[in-house]
Amino acid sequence: MVSARTTPNAAPLSARAGIRIIPRPPRSHPGASIHPPPGRKIPVPAPIQQTPGMSESDRLETFCDGVFAIAITLLVLEIRVPTAQQVHAAGGLLHALRGLWPSYLGYVLGFLTIGIMWTNHHAIFQYVRRTDRYFLLVNVLFLLTISFVPFPTAVLAEYLPEPAERGDAIVLYSAVMVAMALTYNAVWWYAVRGGRFLEPDADMQAVRTISRRYLMGPPAYGAVLVLAFFAPWAALAGHALLALLYLLPERGR
Repeated sequence: MVSARTTPNAAPLSARAGIRIIPRPPRSHPGASIHPPPGRKIPVPAPIQQTPGMSESDRLETFCDGVFAIAITLLVLEIRVPTAQQVHAAGGLLHALRGLWPSYLGYVLGFLTIGIMWTNHHAIFQYVRRTDRYFLLVNVLFLLTISFVPFPTAVLAEYLPEPAERGDAIVLYSAVMVAMALTYNAVWWYAVRGGRFLEPDADMQAVRTISRRYLMGPPAYGAVLVLAFFAPWAALAGHALLALLYLLPERGR
């Protein structure tokens, strides 16, 4: 029988086995505070300055870009490949493709309109870098009109060759352009009125120039809408001229 008693001179088992034991540091209490060494201060980050109810505009810009991209892509879906029956009736593929000119015209006009609106909407955020809940909702209302543009464009392309329905199609398209101009102005004026969301170093001369230019939009599109009831082709030309007008650089005017 082996005695359970250990001799006073007996070395521990770990020492006899050649194992080195590193003592564990004492566990700190969860509520204990950490004190820096004498003469050394712990750096404290500066508080983030943020106006209550406001946030950065990055997420809004990303969301708007997505809606613009989808709306502008949907336009091309209205250009349909001619069927074999249509090709035979037109006397050949080239003749059938030539007969799609209303779809081409509607696509180009809609693409320019949405593209220019995206460009100008992007330019807004060169001056505006903050948002609040109501500014987000105004932008959503504007995007409602942008995402609707492919529908009146498709109606315009479908009925432009029909003299009896051409005027109504251009009236519908013009009415949507008026709504788009109104909501776009709502976005701009909500952001800049009283310098609400402007950057502190914003170029106020450029802001005033842009404000005057945007203010022309609703009356101009309204005049084209009235013209569409009496001279549809002239109204369509008016839309093309307005698209070219807003294609010009904003600060150059």
